Formats: sequence, C-alpha cells, structure tokens
Amino acid sequence: MAAYSYPPLGRNPSSARESTTPGSFANPPDVGGPRAFSSPDTAGMPPPSSKTAWDFMPAGWRRDEATGFAVAPDGFEPVTQLEHARLGHVTAEMARVAEREPHLSPAQVRDEVAAGRMVIPANRVHLGYRLDPMAIGRASLTKVNANMGASPISSGTDEEVEKLRWAERWGGDTVMDLSTGGDIDACREAILQASTVPIGTVPIYSMIIGKRIEDLDGEAILAGIEHQAKQGVDYMTVHAGVLQEHLPFVEKRLIGIVSRGGSLLAKWMIEHGKQNPMYTLWGEICQILRRYDVTFSIGDGLRPGGLADATDAAQLAELEALGELTEAAWQHGVQVMVEGPGHVPFDQVEYNMKLQRRLCHGAPFYVLGPLVTDIFPGYDHITSCIGATAAAYHGASMLCYVTPKEHLGLPKKDDVKQGCVAYKIAAHAADVALGIPGARDRDDALTKARAALNWDKHFELSFDPDLARAYHDEDLDVDTDFCAMCGHDWCSVRISKEITQFVSGKDQDYAWDLPRVSKALSPEQQAILEQRGVLASEEIHRLAGKTKRAMGATAGEKADCHSDYVEPETARKLQDRA
Repeated sequence: MAAYSYPPLGRNPSSARESTTPGSFANPPDVGGPRAFSSPDTAGMPPPSSKTAWDFMPAGWRRDEATGFAVAPDGFEPVTQLEHARLGHVTAEMARVAEREPHLSPAQVRDEVAAGRMVIPANRVHLGYRLDPMAIGRASLTKVNANMGASPISSGTDEEVEKLRWAERWGGDTVMDLSTGGDIDACREAILQASTVPIGTVPIYSMIIGKRIEDLDGEAILAGIEHQAKQGVDYMTVHAGVLQEHLPFVEKRLIGIVSRGGSLLAKWMIEHGKQNPMYTLWGEICQILRRYDVTFSIGDGLRPGGLADATDAAQLAELEALGELTEAAWQHGVQVMVEGPGHVPFDQVEYNMKLQRRLCHGAPFYVLGPLVTDIFPGYDHITSCIGATAAAYHGASMLCYVTPKEHLGLPKKDDVKQGCVAYKIAAHAADVALGIPGARDRDDALTKARAALNWDKHFELSFDPDLARAYHDEDLDVDTDFCAMCGHDWCSVRISKEITQFVSGKDQDYAWDLPRVSKALSPEQQAILEQRGVLASEEIHRLAGKTKRAMGATAGEKADCHSDYVEPETARKLQDRA
C-alpha cells in the first residue's frame, strides 16, 4: 500500500491521457459556475461572489425563468456582446471564440459572457478591419497583453507598427498602445488598421497632450473617449476608481502612485478639490462605450509600485470602488474587465486574485505581473512572470507582460519578444496547472519527440524553433541519438529508449532512422548565434560543413557518430573530434 495519497484532482490537461501523472491538482472544472478553472483556496481566502452580471441588468429588463435568458423592453436593439449574450444570441464573434478555444462550446462562451465572467473585446469598427475575435475570462485559456507606444523621446509610428507585428508573432493576444509622444492619433490609427488582435488604450494620455492636467474638463474627456471608440479601439483603461477619499491612504507609501493615469487624476482632484471626473462621468462614458461595443478595462490607478506598498488600504479601497463601477457598467450593457497590481510579494498573490473575484463578481482580472521582488531591474520580465504564473493559477484571466526594459526605458523590438515569451511561459504553465482540457497536448507531443531523439520534431513543436535549433547546432550540428549536453555514454534518453521494457522513445509517430547533418543555419538562427558570441563568425558560417566532414556523413548514409552504425568507441572518438 502506498505511503502517500493525492489531493482531490481536477481535470487532466492531456487529451490522450497517456501519461503517468495523475493530472491537475486544481479544482474540478466549474465552467458555468463562479470558479470555472480555479485553484483550491488556501485557508482564509475570500470565496467567490454569489452575484454575476445577471444581477445588474438595465432598468426594464427581466430574466425569463423558463429560458434563463433576458427579456428586453420592446424595440430594444442589442449592440454589445453582453447584450446579445443576455438575450440568448450566439454571435459570430462567440462562435469564433469557440473555434479558437476548443474546450468551450459556442453556448458556453455565450453564457460566460452573459454572466460577466468573459469578455470579447471587439469594437464594431475594428471588426471591419482585420480583427480576429478572442476572449478573456477564466473559463478560457490565459491571455497575454503586450504594451507598446511611442514616447516624446523615443520611437515613432513605423517602429510601433513593427512592434505590433512582432508582438503578434511572439504570442501577444492583445496589444495596448500607450503612446505619449509623436503623432499619437496617426500611430493609433495605423496600429488598428494593421492588427489582428484587440487593441487597448489609456485615453487620458491623448487628452492632455499639449496641455496641463489641471485644464482637463468633462467635455474633453467625453470627446477624447468617443474619438478613440470611433477609430476602433477595442478596450479602454479608465482610471475611475481613484477617489478623493483614497488619497490620504497614499501619503505614507514608499513610492506613492505609480500609475500614470492615477497620478494625473490625483493631481487634478487635489488642484480642483473635486471628485475624480472619470468617476462622476461614468454613466456618460458607459453610453459611449456601449455604442461601439468597447470593453472597459477599469484601471487600477492605486496599484502598488513596490512590495512595501502591496495590498495596502489605498489599493484595496480602490478595488472596492472598481467593483461598484463594474456593476454600473453591466447595468449599461457594457463588457468589463478589471486591472490589478503591480508589485506583490509572492505570498499575497492568491489573496489579491481571490479578493478581486469576490468584489468584482467574477469579472475578468487583467494583471500587470505582478513583480515579486524589486531588486532585479533589467530582469523584471523574469521577476514578474513568476508572479504572473501564480496570478493566472489563482484567478487572473489576462497577464500584461513586462519586458527587460521595465522601469528603465521604452522597450525595443527584442524586449517585446522577451516579454512575450516570458509571459507565454507563465500563461501556459498556469493553463496546464488548472487542468484546462488539451492544455498539455503540445508538451506531451514534444516529450515523445524528445524521448525518440527526433530532433526535427522536437524543434518543430517548440515555441521558438529557431532558438532551439541554433542552440543545439552550436555544439553539435548532427541530429543523432545523443546531444552535446550528455554525450554518447551519458545520454539517459538514449539508454531508456534501448530498454525494451520501456515505452519511452518507441512511439512510431515519432520514429526516425537516418541521422543527418543539420540543414544550413537560417538567417534567424545565424543571428542568434552571432548575438550569443560563443562561436567566431567564420565558425558559424562553416558550422554545418565542419561537422559533416568530421562525422564522415555523405548523402543517404548514416553519420559515423550514430551508435547503432559504428562501434560505441568509434562514435565517442568522432564526437570528441567534432
């Protein structure tokens, strides 16, 4: 009898279930309920809210007990995805989401949108361009946002459009244009025309170009928001939760208010002695967003900018206000997601996620990081993706990437890639841990290829094939039954494959026979090795030919380093020579 037992199990993230692992240690799936795909609650964590968007319908609406769908007043014409979902409609956008999320049916997507637990950011204008609809919610796969945008001292429209394409290439599910300099309007228009992913903005940035924040008024706020909605922006960050009564909580913070929008509006309130205009204009803003089906991304203007300020009175008071604003937006038929911190010690991440789930009634949580330590500038894509993995496992629906340039400057093209990759790792790790059906299928396929020592398939299944191939060929550009990490004698994978009792490496779909010299390096792979600087330039250029000669391979023949073709001692000697 085993001396151990497993905790309660969730869903196995493998479709084939061929593995020996018991599956996910997360909760069993609750799609259609408040937990969806969720982690078990540590003792003392806030439970989910008993309310959903169904509890905050517009005046004159009612829910039909027989169908479960809403009945709107006579003559009402639905505009937003939320309104369609409440009325029982499966829109083309919902159907597309289900195609992209095969573990969900179109009806499940509709029901999650109707409950407010899922959003489909798809401005009606942007749908007329190249937008491919997607969903954000804890019943769906974890999404990643990439930030970009020109500043007064760096970048321009062409470079930002190139960053957009680069972010899409490296897995960005949405992109936020945070431009604060240059021709902001033209940059935003170019990004919207070029993008296949939803585009988000922070409208207040454009509202104060060339003027003081103190001069901002209600007319300018509403005009600026409507202009961006007409352009096709899919979701907007509006910092309406930073209230006058919250400002005293900030006074003793080590680093004050680090949100640009939050700090600007705090200054406005202090200057005018009035409440946040985004808050007082909330109803009018909701009406604008509804007309174009723009999703709210309610901003966390008081998010902590350092571990010392995390989960404090200012942050949580604002979070309560964000819950109230969520309710009001739902009453206007507007889709809502909520933004979150920031810089949070690892031990506080779960509490932050589950408190938001309760106070905001399950509205999708969109979090920056969080960074779990403050002392690694230049590596904050790593410090934050650690926190982001925990955040997604404990309830966040979308992760806003952090690049190596965070806190230091505007990210360049490679920084965008590094941020996207780090956050795709975080998102994918959380999806596997949550037991989302099929989330581990690609991992299992790569494991089979690795067990079979099928290098081509190994690289094909990897997230960044060029990087993996370049690193492999840097040491040994022959695809054979070992690699340069262990060499011939110490290759445990080769040994396991040779043991007849083990299934390891014997899947016929991954079988291969003739080892061969790798193809010539692609320009991308060559650039990777040149940037690493391990090999001299001339070695990189002749890498394939050098190893081919050393291993004695000719077309159609096995290289002499293959241990089932020559004696092991000969293979070892050739390996050493290479």
